[in-house]
Amino acid sequence: MNNKIIKYVISDLLRNRTILFYTLVLLTLSLSIFLMEDNTDKGIASMLNLVLFVVPLVCIVFSSIYLYNSAEFIALLVSQPLKRQSIWLSIFMGLATAMTLAFFIGVGIPTFIFAYSLSGITLVIGGLLLSLIFVSIATWTAVRIRDKSKGIGLAIILWLYFALIFDAMLLFLLFQFADYPIEKMMIAVSMLNPIDISRILILLEIDLSAMMGYTGAIFRDFFGTHIGMLITVLVMLMWTALPLWFATRHFKKKDL
Repeated sequence: MNNKIIKYVISDLLRNRTILFYTLVLLTLSLSIFLMEDNTDKGIASMLNLVLFVVPLVCIVFSSIYLYNSAEFIALLVSQPLKRQSIWLSIFMGLATAMTLAFFIGVGIPTFIFAYSLSGITLVIGGLLLSLIFVSIATWTAVRIRDKSKGIGLAIILWLYFALIFDAMLLFLLFQFADYPIEKMMIAVSMLNPIDISRILILLEIDLSAMMGYTGAIFRDFFGTHIGMLITVLVMLMWTALPLWFATRHFKKKDL
């Protein structure tokens, strides 16, 4: 990776008004939630929607727009004696650093001040990983589709799928096969959605799994073990690495 490209992308993004506004909104909402809630677990539960829906949406849409708007800059870099893989990974690192920094300032710092606990740490780590994952997915959509409007449209559709449609399909399956013991299979299915993985981990830490009944007990038995946590972390890292790998592979062959 090229450190000069990473530094340029980070400095460019840190001056971007959208990033500053995103950070400020996250910080304002986080402080408002924690100041209004006396119970830290209730505060973290209230933060769930912010972390699971708003953060992935902003990361995937903003990253896609930034990559399309930087097409001329990327073409200029490709004309230089630099490896394409190094260029693309450097741009990803710059984007990922800026988005995770914005999240950490907006959500991480207030959480550590008002709710420094295992559940609070899980919330912050989950949000940071989701930021990385959806920036990675954005790199794939941007490099695969040349047309800006179609690429951003695909990014929004993917967010809708992970945030809403996937859960609707999961509920349909649970309803259709309610008479069968499919709870353990749900663990494997949940791995197909990074937002679901983060939601389950956070809910388990704030003891809301009791509301999930037998399914919650199954999830706790798996995610509460060292092996389960290791598998979960590896799956989340794969969700970051695979879209980026496919994007980099396509970028190396792409005719700019």
